[in-house]
Amino acid sequence: MANGLVDGTNYNLRDEIKAYWSERASTFDLSPGHEIFSEKERAAWHDLISRHLGRGEGRAALDLACGTAVVSHLLDDLGFAVTGMDWAEPMLKCARSKAASRGRDITFRLGDAENTMEPDSHYDVITNRHLVWTLVDPPAAFAEWYRILKPGGQLLIVDGDFVNLSLKEQIVTKLSTFFQRLGFASAETAKMSPQLVEIHQNILARVHFSRGARAGAVADLLINAGFESVRIDSNLRRIFRAQAKHLGFWKGVARITQHRYAIVATKGGTSLR
Repeated sequence: MANGLVDGTNYNLRDEIKAYWSERASTFDLSPGHEIFSEKERAAWHDLISRHLGRGEGRAALDLACGTAVVSHLLDDLGFAVTGMDWAEPMLKCARSKAASRGRDITFRLGDAENTMEPDSHYDVITNRHLVWTLVDPPAAFAEWYRILKPGGQLLIVDGDFVNLSLKEQIVTKLSTFFQRLGFASAETAKMSPQLVEIHQNILARVHFSRGARAGAVADLLINAGFESVRIDSNLRRIFRAQAKHLGFWKGVARITQHRYAIVATKGGTSLR
């Protein structure tokens, strides 16, 4: 270990991913786009979740790779009985502390999103945000999520292609850099250390979606895993507009141009509920 990060010796890719997110835990909630900084954004997330999953009504929801439990809290707001799972203990420590401070009744478990060890047909809903792009073996992960969903259960993925920049995003990035150099714009948000950036890029180059997690490719893998009624929702603009105030002008504009999406899919069969 060096400064809390693995140096690669005797560690495989999955260990490196776990160590990376463990290191990010202490500052994770400081970043717009991770934590929620306005009620306007919270309402936009509520709308997205309700639109695809409906109201909770006590249904069992598993928030995979829950991190500091941002999505877990949104699900709890909507009346789901929430379990948050993450394999980075520092993330779970933050999640438990946040839930306690807000008086939330959310269960947290240390576990691997690709091998949950949960019972068959146990959850009504599974959610995850910005997990799929990090998966080492998406087909196996999707088969696992299918297994632990009840018949008729739903999966909601929120993710994006963080590798390929659209032409608009390239232009926005160049303009942002140009105006910063002229002194007409400041850096929008605090940046990761060069060491963390290097580790992030090294991990990204070796995961399954190293060339970018495009929505169509993710949807195809879900269908291959047995999911039905797979739908892609690319209209996340309400969320991005709410985030823009805290992201800063240029990063806010760039976010709207990115290939980000929600995917909802259903396990076939009649609900056990």
